[in-house]
Order: sequence, then structure tokens, then C-alpha cells
Amino acid sequence: MDISRLFPEDAAGCAEAVALLNATHAVDCPGALLSTPTGYAADLRYGWDLDPGRTYLAREADGSLVGLLQVHVPTYDNTNLVWTGVEVHPEHRGRGIGSELIRYAEQLAGELGRTSIGITTWDLPKAAAFAKRHGFEQKAVEVNRRQDITTLDWTTVQKLYDEAVLASADYEVVRIIGALPDEMLEGMIAVTASINDAPKDDLEIEDDVFSAERLRAYEEARRGHNQTMYRVIARHRTTGELAGHSVVTVERERPHIAEQNDTAVSRDHRGHRLGALLKTAMLLWLRETEPALTQLDTWNAESNNHMIGINEQLGYFVVARALDFQKSL
Repeated sequence: MDISRLFPEDAAGCAEAVALLNATHAVDCPGALLSTPTGYAADLRYGWDLDPGRTYLAREADGSLVGLLQVHVPTYDNTNLVWTGVEVHPEHRGRGIGSELIRYAEQLAGELGRTSIGITTWDLPKAAAFAKRHGFEQKAVEVNRRQDITTLDWTTVQKLYDEAVLASADYEVVRIIGALPDEMLEGMIAVTASINDAPKDDLEIEDDVFSAERLRAYEEARRGHNQTMYRVIARHRTTGELAGHSVVTVERERPHIAEQNDTAVSRDHRGHRLGALLKTAMLLWLRETEPALTQLDTWNAESNNHMIGINEQLGYFVVARALDFQKSL
């Protein structure tokens, strides 16, 4: 079996990778949101915030694609870590291809000087058994939820928004499309870092480290993905301090699809229903600006009861559970 790295310039390879992912997810998680070939190439070129991951393709001697390894090598923080995902075509499972790919990932991690490796799988018995067989220990559970915009109860959304407005009278909501104004950039560093208060469960990871440069890199990556970025920010009326934000991106290639990138409230400003304010304000804004939108996806740690409670009030339903495993090298 030949294992080689896929680069974003390889349009045919990206299309093959997406075809394999479609085949694996038809069996493992039919409801999962997957990239198009164009989106997959953008992931390889830009990543989340100009810190892109890598993909390696596993081919038979005849050139047919049988497996795929996705590797993220963080550079902003957690520089001891490599995180992976392994996919094997359903028609080629049970032949040791996944094991060969995870060994390849461990060898790569060692060459890069990384001392910890993680793997995410869908919550399936065979997938969990695969991770444990290779010495990984389960550390966390993540849940993908989806909102069906076409059946959303807008009366409930408006009611929750109105109640949150009353509870957060000391704050105003600021709408921004695209890049932050320069004068807001410094204040948004601390707000964005508030995501570190979300549950990590037993994951052996450091807090994310944010800077003005990283926030601008994130914005540039969204442009590279051809996404429109909507951001609502809660600002304290008296002090002008930025207190929280919610960010949603809408694909331009598939404008019916949106993803929740972040919702966070600074510790000093909690207790005023700002989370509910921001999420409902975002929905009401998207109703005005994105008439083609039909679905909005979000991910949370299964233990993040507060945010999940807000999401469930807004009609989110579970698409899938994913398991995070980790081991030391």
C-alpha cells in the first residue's frame, strides 16, 4: 500500500478524498456534514486559522484509493500534540489498512517531536475498539447538533430574544459581517479566549492561545473558504467593554448550509443571559440576510450542559456523537 500526502492543488485527489469520505459516512454517520472537493481543498490550504492540517491517501498497487488519514499538527498552542482521523473505505475494511494508517501517524508524530497523539471516531463499537486496540484511552465525548431552519419556531426564538434583552439591559448587540474593525480587535482577544472555559473533560490539552494575529488569520481563512462570516458581539453600554460573541459562517458554494463557529461569554459578564441573547440575535439576523439557509450545525462537549440547554430551547437535534481518544508517545 502506498501512503502519500494530498495537497490542495490536487483537485482530482481532493475529489477522490471526498468520494471516499462520502462512502465511509454513508455507513458510519449518514447525517454528517461533509465538505465538497472545493471545500476540502480550502481546508488543506487554509485550515481553521491558517494552521491547516494534512491529509494522506492510502492507495492499492493499482492506484485505487482505500484509506485516508487526516492529521492536525497545532502550531499556535498544544505543540506537543498531533490529532488524527482515520477513514477506510467500507469495501476494504478488516484488512489492517486502518492500523497501518495509525502507525504511519504515530511515526509522523515522532518525527515531528510530538509526544501526544489523539484520534476522533464516531461513537461506534468497532471504531472505539479500534482506538483502544491501538493503546488510546477515551478522554471526551462531543456531540454534533443541527438546527432545521425551515421548521424553526420563530415565535419561540423571538420570545427567548425578548427575555434575554430584558435580562441584559446593560448591554448592546453589535452586528459585524467579515473582519473586525481594528478598534475592536484587542478587546476580542479576551472574549475569544473565553472558549477555554468550555469543558475539556479528561483531554490532556492546554488552553488555546489567542492573539490579534491569530484572529486575523481566522478571518483570512474564512475568506479563503468562500464563507460569509456573521458575528454578533455583546458590548457593555457603560464601559464599552466587549463581553461576548457568537460567530456563524455561511457557505457561498452551498448557501443553505451554515456552521456555528463559536459562542463565548467572558467570565466577568456571565449571569445576564448573554449566551441566549447572542444566539437568538444571530438567528433573527440570518433570517433577514440568508433566505436560502436551511440548516445550522454546532458542536459541543457532551458535558457542556449550559450551552446545550440553550441549543435545545432553539430546536437543535442530535446528529451524531463523536469520541475523542488520546495516548502518550
